[in-house]
Amino acid sequence: MRFNFDTIESEKLDEIRRIKERRSLIYAIENVKGDGKNPIIAEIKRRSPSLGRIREIDLLKAGRAMERGGACAVSVLTDGHFDGKIDDLKIIKRNLGIPVLRKDFIVDEFQIYESYANGADCILLIASLLRDKTRRFVEKIHELGMEALVEIHSKEDLKFALNSGARLIGINNRNLRTMEIDLRITETLAREIPSDKIVVSESGINSREDLKRVLNAGADAILIGTSIMRSQDIEKMVKWFVEND
Repeated sequence: MRFNFDTIESEKLDEIRRIKERRSLIYAIENVKGDGKNPIIAEIKRRSPSLGRIREIDLLKAGRAMERGGACAVSVLTDGHFDGKIDDLKIIKRNLGIPVLRKDFIVDEFQIYESYANGADCILLIASLLRDKTRRFVEKIHELGMEALVEIHSKEDLKFALNSGARLIGINNRNLRTMEIDLRITETLAREIPSDKIVVSESGINSREDLKRVLNAGADAILIGTSIMRSQDIEKMVKWFVEND
């Protein structure tokens, strides 16, 4: 690519504009539901601690396929245990038109500013990790114009999530200590969450039956990673989950 000093300012401003733009995951979920479809947050995940390497991917190609398939948002794993990195977030945000969720182990406020600078629209917070700090982190995220998805796995976690002020609550069907998956976690916890919250079921959704099960339990949206990433046709797989026919 040739360097042209006369156009560098406009090019740089356009790049920054794309990163600074904030898109609402809440609105995206509500919009897809309004169209009678299933709000799917498709996750870019190269590796799983429980399964090992899932597949080699072209990051941008995968993200664009998810968007074409009708995903309401893309979740980007930026943690090294999943072979992710923070640059992945910026690349996806600059090239897609749907909300981008940063998924990582957020333990320090610096990571919130880092997420903002790299274009995150929403940040996942794990209540069992942050506990009493959850509310402060959510407030900082909201202050910067982003949204927070507070993840829970137990009724104890739910107390921190409800106290945080976040509207998005994720129910992780996977126990992060044992790596066991049980969809009954969504069935048990969703009924405890007030109706003004948006419930996102995470992990273990591999089929239409799994999808219907968590939706019937009260999930408003579903985050799906492994089964999408394993598919030879990512766009087709996302569409298969999104469509109801």
